[in-house]
Amino acid sequence: MRFRITLSADVGIRLAIPINYQYPLSSAIYRIIAKGDRQYADFLHEKGYGKGFKFFTFSDINCPFKIDGDRLLLQQNELSFVVAFHLPEAVQHFVQGLFASENIVIADKKSKVSFRVKAIEALSNLLVTYAESEILARTFAPLSPLVTGLKNEAGNYDYLSPQDADFVSSFIYNWREKIKASYDDATAQSAFLFATVTYNRLPPKSRLITIKADTPEETKIRGFVNFKLEVKAERRFIELLLDTGAGLYTGQGMGCLGIVEE
Repeated sequence: MRFRITLSADVGIRLAIPINYQYPLSSAIYRIIAKGDRQYADFLHEKGYGKGFKFFTFSDINCPFKIDGDRLLLQQNELSFVVAFHLPEAVQHFVQGLFASENIVIADKKSKVSFRVKAIEALSNLLVTYAESEILARTFAPLSPLVTGLKNEAGNYDYLSPQDADFVSSFIYNWREKIKASYDDATAQSAFLFATVTYNRLPPKSRLITIKADTPEETKIRGFVNFKLEVKAERRFIELLLDTGAGLYTGQGMGCLGIVEE
């Protein structure tokens, strides 16, 4: 289930947000979800749908900006982004109601901008005409940096470029882990999952993102954009990728994918 959220700020204020805005934006989304937890639990009890807000991800923001040190200076008072949840279509209006008229604050120790949710638009499910178990082939492009990697002896990740030999196997491993969490171990182990990387003449672009910047918990992660993933799997597993994101740190806005329409 995917939505495009449009945020609006007051005209005339300085619209400076952290260049590493992903963590504060993620925190704001979590806050809205938390407010709806009890309502959603009651809704599930009455209707019997799904498992709840197990996974979500979101795209980069869409807004013209200038970079000023570690700030993004927004050039207009509106921005938009795509947010995805792994939830049944039947709860679409419930989720829209959670976000409607909410405030989302993007802030750190240096700057703060409060936005109103101006609109939340449900995006069409392009796969709805296929059976859940039907094998589909689709091409994805990252809407936010895709982070994947292998743990080293120190227990930290060595992040992988799409050009690395282990990138696809790491991507599929993480995909399979999401299937395991959403379904069960047997379903995950037996799932047919195929992926390959393609890109144009230019190589994939690397981006370094700082999570919890200027705190003791600061973490730097590296993700990649400007490439494509050609995947093949059952419709339900492809939808899982669209709804939860690919790779690591998806709850921090990493690995949000869009279908490349032919």
